Amino acid sequence: MTDSLVIMGVAGCGKSSLGAAVAQATGLALVEGDDFHSPASRAKMSQGIALTDADRDGWLGVLGDQLRGHPEGLVLTCSALKLSYRERLRQAAPGLRFVFLDISREEAQARVAARAAEHFFSTTLVDSQFATLENPTGEPGVLRVDALKSLAQLQAEVTAWLGASKEQA
Repeated sequence: MTDSLVIMGVAGCGKSSLGAAVAQATGLALVEGDDFHSPASRAKMSQGIALTDADRDGWLGVLGDQLRGHPEGLVLTCSALKLSYRERLRQAAPGLRFVFLDISREEAQARVAARAAEHFFSTTLVDSQFATLENPTGEPGVLRVDALKSLAQLQAEVTAWLGASKEQA
């Protein structure tokens, strides 16, 4: 089983913050999925235009390369909104686990609006993220967590789950 983990969910759920905390706690490398969006995709998102599956295709390929390039494991932040996206990442790293940060549309909208000055993602896209989201709860290797818990609580919950997963492997 891989030691890699994807921190996933809609915009504003806290992927970057939790990813950094889990990477620090586990000693794994952190890869920010947003850093690998093409300039064209970033421009679309900043203009409030939702990405298509075709827009995400190359991005998911690069993220798969990142997973394969870190056989020792890593923490990847990636929205992974659709099952097909998660399956593609699983192909790159068999046994890949996902932490789903579950959040309400209203809270996600408020968080995205609060960071608007320093992030390329337009607040108008939050609805499209929820429309695209295929909830991963119940898929193998997925932990659902409440995005409204404190970062310390979330990090402890995830690292405990990772430890229990290793013991069962």
